[in-house]
Amino acid sequence: MTPPSNIIISRTDSIGDVVLTLPMAALLKKHFPDIVIGFLGTPYTRAIIEACPYIDEFISQEDFLQHPITLAGQAPQAILHVLPRPVLAKRAKELQIPWRIGTLNRWYHWYTCNKWVKLSRNKSPLHEAQLNLKLLKPLGISGDFPLPAVAGLTDMSRLPALKPEFANLLQADKFKLILHPKSRGSAREWNLAHYASLIKQLDPNQFQIFISGTAHEKAALEPLFAEIGERVTDLTGLMSLAEFIPFIAACDGLIACSTGPLHIAAALQKHAIGIYPPMKPIHPGRWQPVGKKAKVFVLEKSCNDCRKDKIHCPCMESIAPVAIKDYLQSVYADR
Repeated sequence: MTPPSNIIISRTDSIGDVVLTLPMAALLKKHFPDIVIGFLGTPYTRAIIEACPYIDEFISQEDFLQHPITLAGQAPQAILHVLPRPVLAKRAKELQIPWRIGTLNRWYHWYTCNKWVKLSRNKSPLHEAQLNLKLLKPLGISGDFPLPAVAGLTDMSRLPALKPEFANLLQADKFKLILHPKSRGSAREWNLAHYASLIKQLDPNQFQIFISGTAHEKAALEPLFAEIGERVTDLTGLMSLAEFIPFIAACDGLIACSTGPLHIAAALQKHAIGIYPPMKPIHPGRWQPVGKKAKVFVLEKSCNDCRKDKIHCPCMESIAPVAIKDYLQSVYADR
């Protein structure tokens, strides 16, 4: 079976999901060094996609739906529907892409795809990044990939230069730590009072602390700034994603719940410290950051108490700031 000379990886959702899809491109290049890889995404995640050296072209969802598509001047030969979307699957069939790979558990893939993978994400014990790699089976790439191996396939090294106004904020003699407390409602969040307590426990002579977030999250973070504003540098709303990625790369670590910047930090091989609830399917077994310096804090239990209450999570609140402080002190000592 002759493999396609080019392929589109389709994933049009959020930052963390796209980061965890990047290992697919590395594995494809490893098996087919000359293959041209396009990534079908949204403008929101374009900076993530363009940071991966294994991806040759960014394809916007709007262009894919409205215009003819080429990869290095050639018509697309294959598409991987990592995130199933009926409109994209239908469009791929309309474009007569020869290899159309999707999961069997989506009924619309039965008539829009011609190569299928039996895959159920919700009931699987595998991590999201491992599940993504299962979709490569029709291309002859199969097997089990432990998370350390997946971490080795994650590369976001093609970065723009850090702008001088942001580089000038960094103190070279300190451990530069980003705290990203909010998640745009996508995850269970650690209490702001816990972040304040953690900041107070860290030695300002050792740690330089930044608070990041979107402009829309700034108001929600005001209680934190009111309590420890003089101890931190406020970055909320100051950077685009394309600017924030090289800033993370210039820092040493990042703390967040299960959200995009945490996965970016892990992919950049920073100390990505995640705070998670022990509730399936949003537990770290499925969504932990994947990186050589990633670390997760989660209660050793199985719990569903806050499934209906996304604001108050006792399991998240039970993770003590001193535990994370002690871990950071050990990381600082090793550094």
